[in-house]
Parts: sequence; C-alpha cells; structure tokens
Amino acid sequence: MKQAILADQALLNTVTRVGQELAGTLQRGGKVFFFGNGGSAADAQHLAAELVGRFEKERRALPAFALTANTSTLTAIGNDYSYEAVFARQLEGLGSRGDVAVGISTSGKSPNVLSALRSAKQMGIASVGMTGQCGSDMASVVDYCISVPSKRTARVQEAHILIGHILCEIVEEAFSQE
Repeated sequence: MKQAILADQALLNTVTRVGQELAGTLQRGGKVFFFGNGGSAADAQHLAAELVGRFEKERRALPAFALTANTSTLTAIGNDYSYEAVFARQLEGLGSRGDVAVGISTSGKSPNVLSALRSAKQMGIASVGMTGQCGSDMASVVDYCISVPSKRTARVQEAHILIGHILCEIVEEAFSQE
C-alpha cells in the first residue's frame, strides 16, 4: 500500500492541497468538521482530537469537530428526520461559509456522508472526501477527493489514518510558524 500511495502523484498533490486548505481555513478563523460511519467515525474523532489537542508540536488549540461524537444529536436527527440527515443537519447548524467539511467513507457511497458533502457545497463550505478506489460517487460531489488506490476496506482505513496524520502535520507546521 505504501508503494501505491507514493507512486500516485495525483493523490499526493491532492493531500498537499487539502492540507493547505485546512491550514488556511483555520488561520482565517474557520472550522473543520469530520464525519463518517463505523471505523470512519472513529477516524473522524481521532483527527478532530489531533487538531483540538495537538498532533506533535505545541500550538494553540484549533476548532475541529467530529460530527460523530454527540449521540443525543445523532439519534435525535436520525429519529426526527432520517439517518441520511445526521451529518448534514449538524453541518447546517454549526458550519459557516469558509469552513471545511471532511467526509470519510471507504466505499464513497455512504448516503449520510454524501448528503452532508452536498450541504457543504450549498453552504459555501469547502468539501473533502476521503475514500477508496471505488469512491466515484463521492468524487462527483466534493472539491477535493482523496481516493486511496485500494478496494480493500482495511487497507483504505489504514491509509486514511496515515493521510489524516499527514494533513495534521501540514496544519501543525503552518501553526508552528506563528
């Protein structure tokens, strides 16, 4: 997997652009929202924690949120609206033009992730999709698609956390120079 990622220059360029987009958004006072299902929900929480706390360097806390973490909100929206709306509805309430939404879906086909990414576009929120090789549904609705060159769920999830850490490193580097 490492060799496949390193050989994919388009993927590496996208990761760099997304890291710069995240850093710029946070430097301008914007927020970053992460969301996904199952293992991707855990990744969303992990990456938000790296930005709010710290990754490797001391710096100020950054406004990053995992839309997967509030069970009362998730279950209320799922019950009152639909499971497809659990992330979009939160983004509509918490997000603003100039923020960044990062949807994580190994298949790229999760209806609730795609719905939130569509809402992000309508709200003027930059949208990032993290998916696997078969994530063409996601690619059509995001500003940036980080597509890992694998169809195996485990390999895609492993690559997502590696790429997530690279994004955190790019952000942290930008803030360590303040």
